[in-house]
Order: sequence, then C-alpha cells, then structure tokens
Amino acid sequence: MADKYQFDGIEKKWQRHWEEAGLFKTREIPDAEKYYLLEMFPYPSGKLHMGHVRNYSIGDVAARYLRMKGKNVLHPMGWDSFGLPAENAAIQNGIHPNLWTHDNMREMRTQLKRLGLSYDWDREVATCEAEYYKWMQWIFIRFFKNGMAYKKKNPVNWCPSCETVLANEQVVDGVCDRCGSTVGKKDLEQWYLKITDYAERLLSDLDKLPGWPSKVKTMQKNWIGRSTGAEVDFTVEGTDKKLRIFTTRPDTLFGVTYMVLAPEHPFVKELAAGGGQEAQVDAFLRKLQYLSDIDRTATTLEKEGVFLGCYAVNPLSGGRVPVYIANYVLMDYGTGAIMAVPAHDQRDFDFAVKYGLDILPVIDPECPEIDLSNLKEAFVAEGKLIHSGRFDGLKNREAIGQITDFLEKEGFGKKSVNFRLRDWLISRQRYWGTPIPMIHCETCGWVPEKEENLPVLLPTDVKFTGKGESPLHTSGTFRETVCPLCGGPAVREIDTMDTFLDSSWYFLRYCDARNGARIFEKDKAKYWMPVDQYIGGVEHAILHLLYARFFTKFLYDIGESPVEEPFTRLLTQGMVLKDGKKMSKSIGNVVSPEEIIRKYGADTARLFILFASPPEKELEWSDAGVEGSYRFLNRVYRLVDEWAPALRDAPDSYASVTAADREMHYALHYAVRKVSDDIGDRFSFNTAISAIMELVNAMYKYKEAENRSTALMKNAVTNLILILSPFAPHLCEEMWQSLGHGQSLYGERWPDYDENALILDTVEIVIQINGKVKERIRVQSGLDQDAMIAKVKEDARFEQLLAGRMPVKIVAVPGKLVNVVVQ
Repeated sequence: MADKYQFDGIEKKWQRHWEEAGLFKTREIPDAEKYYLLEMFPYPSGKLHMGHVRNYSIGDVAARYLRMKGKNVLHPMGWDSFGLPAENAAIQNGIHPNLWTHDNMREMRTQLKRLGLSYDWDREVATCEAEYYKWMQWIFIRFFKNGMAYKKKNPVNWCPSCETVLANEQVVDGVCDRCGSTVGKKDLEQWYLKITDYAERLLSDLDKLPGWPSKVKTMQKNWIGRSTGAEVDFTVEGTDKKLRIFTTRPDTLFGVTYMVLAPEHPFVKELAAGGGQEAQVDAFLRKLQYLSDIDRTATTLEKEGVFLGCYAVNPLSGGRVPVYIANYVLMDYGTGAIMAVPAHDQRDFDFAVKYGLDILPVIDPECPEIDLSNLKEAFVAEGKLIHSGRFDGLKNREAIGQITDFLEKEGFGKKSVNFRLRDWLISRQRYWGTPIPMIHCETCGWVPEKEENLPVLLPTDVKFTGKGESPLHTSGTFRETVCPLCGGPAVREIDTMDTFLDSSWYFLRYCDARNGARIFEKDKAKYWMPVDQYIGGVEHAILHLLYARFFTKFLYDIGESPVEEPFTRLLTQGMVLKDGKKMSKSIGNVVSPEEIIRKYGADTARLFILFASPPEKELEWSDAGVEGSYRFLNRVYRLVDEWAPALRDAPDSYASVTAADREMHYALHYAVRKVSDDIGDRFSFNTAISAIMELVNAMYKYKEAENRSTALMKNAVTNLILILSPFAPHLCEEMWQSLGHGQSLYGERWPDYDENALILDTVEIVIQINGKVKERIRVQSGLDQDAMIAKVKEDARFEQLLAGRMPVKIVAVPGKLVNVVVQ
C-alpha cells in the first residue's frame, strides 16, 4: 500500500482523459434543466495568482456538483485581452501586443487546465480577436443609430514629455508614471455612451436581484446616486446669464451666501472678464491642470477657490451673492454650479470661514446649545425656518415642497431628479483596443462604417514609441478611407474603445461563441441566459457589473438579448492575503500557484483554498494549511487503497446491525446531506469539506470495529469519493477506477441521503463544569432537559467530576450538553 499518492501522474492522466473524451463540451438540451455558471474572465497577464485559483475553484466545484445533480451546465472561459499592459510591453520590449497577449493566453490556458477546471474550451472567446470585436463594433453602431453614442470635448490627462494621453491610474502624485514629468490637461473630442438614459432602470431593477449581496447593490445605488430636489436659476447681476444649480435642500435657499462654479464651467472666463480678477482666475485654472478629478474630490483636499469678480442674485431673497470657482466642484457632477449655504453644510462653512464670506442660518433647531449668532461649525439639524420671508416658522421638511412649488410658480426653477451617474466616456487614445467603427466626412459628419465591412481591423503597420496621441496615428494604411454615405474622402476615428465595453457582453457571446453570421442566435441565448451564478471579485462591484447590466438592457431593448438582467445570483469572493496583506510582488509575499501544484498537486491547491475560509471572506494564506490539506487527501487515498480490493465484489445493500454500524450509517448520510446543502444552497465550501473530514474520521474508526460490514464500507467509500470529487476531481477519478469502475465518475449522479438514517437511538452529549468540557457520555436521543440532567446525575463519573463541590445551577441543552455550575 502506497503511503502517498503520486499526484503528478494521476492529475495529468485524468486531465488528458477529460480532454480526449470531450467531457466538458456543452450543448443545448431542450428537456434538460440548464444552469449557466460563470466566473469573471481574466486579463491574460501571463501568470495565474492565488486570487484566480480561488475564483475558478469556487466555480468549478459548483459546476461539477450541478452536473452530478443532473443539470445541463454551461461553464465557459475566455480572455479580457485588450488593455494597456500589452501596449506598455510593446513600448518597453519591442514585442507586438498581439504576440505578447497570445503568448500569455497560451500560458494561462495551460495553467487553468493544470488545475483540472471543467471548462468548455470550445466556447473560448478573446476580446482581442477580430471575430469577437467585430460584434463589439456592431453593438457600438447600434448605440450610435439609436442616439446613444455621441462625441464631445473633454479634458484628459496629458504628459507633455511623452506627448501622450494618460489614464488616471498612470498619473501618480500629479506626475507621469513613465517619465516623471508633471501632467497637465488637454481638451480632446471623445466618444460617450448615454448610460444616463438608463439610470432609473439600473437603479430600480436592483430590486429584481435578490440573489445579489446587499453590499454590492448598495454600492451600485450610491454610484447611480439618485437625488430628488429642485433646479434653481440664479441670474448673474448685470447680465442675462443664468447659473442653474441643483439642490436637494431648497429649504435652505434663503441661506445662500455665495455660489461656486466648476473651473471648467463654460461661463468662467466670460464672467471673470472685466471684474479685475482675470489674473488670479487664470493662475488658479493653470494650477488645477495638474489635479485629477479623483484628487479634487478627495476628502483630504484643502478646499481652495478664487472670486470671479461678479455676483448672482438669489431668486428668493433678492440678495447679491459672490460667485467663485473652486477646486472641489466638478463640471461632470450636477450642473457644474452649486449654491453654498455655510450655516448648514460643513464644506461650505469651512470655505466661507477661509475666505471671509457671510454665514446666515435659516433653520432654527430651537436648541439652547447652538448659538445661531456665533456658529463654530455648520449644523444640519431639523428645525423651523428663520430669515426665510413668507416661509418663516415652517418646519424645514415641510418647507422643501412649498418652496419648490413657489419656484415653479414664479418661474425660478422646477422639481427635478438628479443622478450622480454620468455618461460613459469610452474613447481611449490607445492602440490595443477595439477600433471605434466611425468615419468622419467633411460633408456628412460622423457616420458609422458599413456593417458588411466589419470588423474594422487594427492595422499592423504601427510604431510603439510611447509618444503621440495614439500609435494608430503612425499607420500609413488605417486612417484614410471613403465616406460610407457619399463616397467622398474621409478619415477613420483613431481612438479605440474602453476595455470595459468588451467585458460588458461576453457572457452573451458564450451562448453561441462560434457564430460568424450573427452576434449570437437568439434561441441559444434564450436557452442559456440569464447567467444563473456569476462569481468574481468585489472590486468589480460597481463599474463592470453596472456596465454589463446597461449593455444587457440596451440589447434587450433592440430585440437581441432575451433578458434585461444578465446575472441572477452573484458571489463576490474575498481576497487572498499573506501575513495580513494582499499578495503583491512589491511586498514580496506572493505565493505561486505553480509552485503549490508542483509540490502538492492541483487537488491540494483546490482543497486548501476552499477550506481555509468562506468564499465571500478574505483568506489568509497558510503553508501549514496547505500541508494539512495534502495530508488529508493522502489519508483518504490510503483508506480507499487499503479497502479497494475487498470492496470491488462486495454487495451493495447492507443492514445496520451493530452500534458501530448504526454510527457509520448515520455519519455517512449526515455527511451527504451536509455537503449537499453546503454546496447547493449556500456555497459554504469550507463547512462542506469539514463534513467530509468528519466522515473520513468516522470511517477510520469503523474499520477498526468488530464485525464491521464490508457492504456498508463499500457504500461509505463510494459516497465519499462522489462527494469529494468536486473538490479533488483527479484523485477521486483515480480512486473510483480502483473500485473497479470502467467509466469516469464525471457522469455519475450525486448521492442521495436517507432522512431516516439521521435519526439516532442515542446521542453523544458533553458534560461541562463551569463551562469547561470535562466528559462525554451517550444518552437516549429525544430526552428533555430534566431527563438529561437525571441521566448525568446517574452516571458514575458525575460525583468524581464534582470533586466534593456543591452544584449551584445545572443547565441542559437537549441533545447537546449539560453544564454544571459549582462553587
């Protein structure tokens, strides 16, 4: 009997068998219950990390279990393969992004197969392949034709040294992460998608997703940011210009003492002209060129501003209020202008104190502890209106509606709903992305490429210098073309799409991944969609999931998607930590999956990463834990290896005659029920594995019993292999074969359990003294508290445990324990 199983040979053997037999291939079976299980596809960086292993192991256990439960499971994999790292590699190493990406995909595909993951590789997609991005371009054209795509100017991060646009993540402390030069802003015409048209549906339809974690839905709600309030117009003194603001607090309008515009507001330079503040305003605008929007909205940022030299008129009070620009107001939020009420908003209060602006309370909380004549900080308490004209004395909540009605009646404003969500800027000044299929003609304007000409292919005659707006500028064949409408000379768009677009619909393409004539057959999408279970990191809780929902709704509206919501259930797994920190090359705490597989095998890697923590929680890496998982699998192997020869010809049926039989029978059926419930209902893989370990302990105990039943042991071993197989599929295939089965266990059904077997004649209870476990005894099952206490007192060991002390109180938990409190 071997002491340790030879995992390397066993795992390669069964991986080869699965692939040659095509066991993981999926097709539509009309009469079968489908289940679409999907993990978020990876960026092909070249190496799997432990976060990948955890994500994909979670999905694979569920997929294997569901197949054994008789479901027709779609479990595909692909590559989110466009992106900046490949372009950076081209600049740094002189290798084309296409070669770099495909080399990495090849490497990671091998690693995924080495883990024994049951993917249908016939459905593999890669977003950088023309047969995929052809349909990405087709979707974009649908957006454009439906009035959902448009182009406008927007400031971008610009490195003057590299002469290129930088993403926000490439700007570190205001400098370029490539060359260290100070980053500025540059206005570029860029493409947007009107996701704001779907804001209300994206928000309200979250109620249709009971299978999503509440924290993720809350994050999306906050990102969409629906606010009800009023739009109010402030007229600029001496002009016909109106500054429109949105406020959720019209009850504080009489307390406005200044206004603030975003520095990018189109009125800024005009309003500053002639006010004596031009030089200060210009200097402030230049200063802000080096701050990203993220920096400007940070809570730690010191709020700074400059007076424009003009005033606006409060439409309710008629008072003059100075107009400022400030670093904390963004053009993309609201209207790009705000009213400031420093008495009732701390940010406004701090700004007013800094620049010596008036602070006027308009709500009296009727609290003696607050001195309205000498405020030390803003307050947001409820109260009655003061200094508010005809509205004095109203409770401020009542005043919101009455003041809004008055604004509408007098033509000063209107009720409004505002969303924090902004339209989606999708242009990227990059090469390695989906070309935007738009053509500009001096006569016809922007027109889409003819659909029969799709895909618009990325050219290969480009130079990667790291300078200039985009490598596409360097192509001699890409830009010049003809107008699809008039046939005249025209030029192609040289921006590519944000890679978030590519990942916003890939789950639909998996339904019909090899279709060259259509984005997908509707019947196939109708069969598989929606995704029943989606698995991925919580870091994607907002953007990716929001964009995927947006795309699905749009495709539904144009008659392509059969569903409005793409994902029925969502699991966001926690990060893998080491020494309390996220694994990172810079910290030096990375554990390579390849090393673990080489030393312990794929089954051990899978088992540990699922046993160490619940899927949704963070997982602390433990070398000792990995070693423990490896020892457990060897323990299982030795048990089966020892018994296999005797079990091959043993009968299938048995009778539980002895007490040991009954205990083993109970342990077996309890484990099957526990693992079934934990995988199928809760994804509680750690507790499922724990139940399997308890079953193995019971089997080792039973094999030492007198008059043990070989038939019962056969049932126990058979079912142990079946319920362990989703976690450790290679070893279980090998053990299954050792029992004499000629076929792979892949097609086997999940075992049933007998409820009657879970009714015990006796149960083991714990005796505690002052809360500490001192003894275990068996008593008749079903005893109430008094009967349990009586049984404990009858036991010969009871007096010994007391050691002469007097019981003060005895508490019993039926079927569990008796706790004796002594002096």
